[in-house]
Amino acid sequence: KDQFDYEFSGPVGALATMVSLPIVTLLLTHWASVGRVDIHGILASDDDVASSCSSNDNNGDSSSSVASASIYDKILHSNVLCPSCTTNNDDEDGEYPSSTLLQCATIVLLWFLFQVLLERILPCALVKGAPLPDGSGKRLVYRINGHLAFWVTLLLLDVAWPRWIDIDHGGKSVLAFGRAPVTWLYDHYSTLAFVTILWTILLSSYLYVKSFFGKGVLLAVGGNSGNPFYDFFLGRELNPRCLGSTFDWKEFCELRPGLIGWMLLDLAMLSKQYDRMGYVSGSMILINIFQGIYVWDALYQERAILTTMDITTDGFGFMLVFGDLAWVPFTYSLQARYLVDHDPMLKWPTLVAILGVNVLGYLIFRGANGQKDAFRRDPDAAEVSHLTYLQTKRGTKLLTSGWWGMARKINYTGDWIMGLSWCMLCGFESIVPYYYAIYFAILLVHRSIRDDHMCQEKYGDDWGKYKAIVPYRFIPGVI
Repeated sequence: KDQFDYEFSGPVGALATMVSLPIVTLLLTHWASVGRVDIHGILASDDDVASSCSSNDNNGDSSSSVASASIYDKILHSNVLCPSCTTNNDDEDGEYPSSTLLQCATIVLLWFLFQVLLERILPCALVKGAPLPDGSGKRLVYRINGHLAFWVTLLLLDVAWPRWIDIDHGGKSVLAFGRAPVTWLYDHYSTLAFVTILWTILLSSYLYVKSFFGKGVLLAVGGNSGNPFYDFFLGRELNPRCLGSTFDWKEFCELRPGLIGWMLLDLAMLSKQYDRMGYVSGSMILINIFQGIYVWDALYQERAILTTMDITTDGFGFMLVFGDLAWVPFTYSLQARYLVDHDPMLKWPTLVAILGVNVLGYLIFRGANGQKDAFRRDPDAAEVSHLTYLQTKRGTKLLTSGWWGMARKINYTGDWIMGLSWCMLCGFESIVPYYYAIYFAILLVHRSIRDDHMCQEKYGDDWGKYKAIVPYRFIPGVI
């Protein structure tokens, strides 16, 4: 039997990633709040554990106080790693944390179901994806209405949030509709991140088990190693579906709950800053514009993801489930969260310069992706018919001019430049907002290596010829 071609350093690396990423997410949400990398207080102290145990003891028995708390107790009582998990007498809302956890978990679940409902009931375009890799030539059909769901969500949150209004001081109440109290998301930011992580673990577990019992399941090559940790991480099933095979879990999660949720968190931070200061800073306005356009663009171009590696190649396991639903909304909104409490109040020339950086990145990103998608749809179309390409033995055409003649991953470069502009809006006093530029550079380099490896297997000698024609990966003439 051939040796399985593991990625991510194999099962050990997959397990380490599954353990570390949720911790990193919770640390980042905490550090954005305090405005710096703070390793103190990550674990609860012995005194904190003893105090909480004592407050929970109805008999007032101090025997629950111990000289040295276990690591489990220190995590359970940590406001960073397990927010709202234990009773805190200083809770500003006067709520029991168990109630807070349940409330946040319910909100996250309802948000997910709300997006599912929109996907089901809104008008859609039925679009065929790429041919399945099993050689059958079959193409799955996808319901494309994410762009409409985006605008309907914003409209309903702005004018259709229900609440009861007392119209005669305790006598009669009427149901009214208005703007949703989005600042609640700021107040429960860390707890929402925590329960979302728990939901991703549950969904990943369901999808893993389902892959063993579903009828006609097509397994992803990369997630069918036989090692449970690795396959749980990568995802065994390529295109898990339900509701009569009309609801595609992966395509839905790729763009809907997490991406739109990211923009909603940004708006919550903007609203919170306004409540506190009576105005909104230039940095907060621009971060909402930059990231709002980014989210809108992804949903407007929804059908473009049907030919990406995430959809065509990777299984739907913890890696994508966690990334789509937890990592994206709660770490990509980090700059907005940071600005609420640590806004550098940048002067307008600096803001204009950062705007220029973002526009440059967007032009590269959208120009490259738009050109690729247009060429895939119709190579003879007027806007791409002038482009040169390498005809491969397997019938695919690889662009060798235009944006794609400059560098093989020029779209990644534009994407990273946009991300850098988000970080720059937070000034230069803390490295915390710059985590995105650092992480994203590592991610894109790793992803480009995965792409290169897969293309080498896919195209054989033709890939070497293509790399000779387009030698640069990210920046023309540099790298």
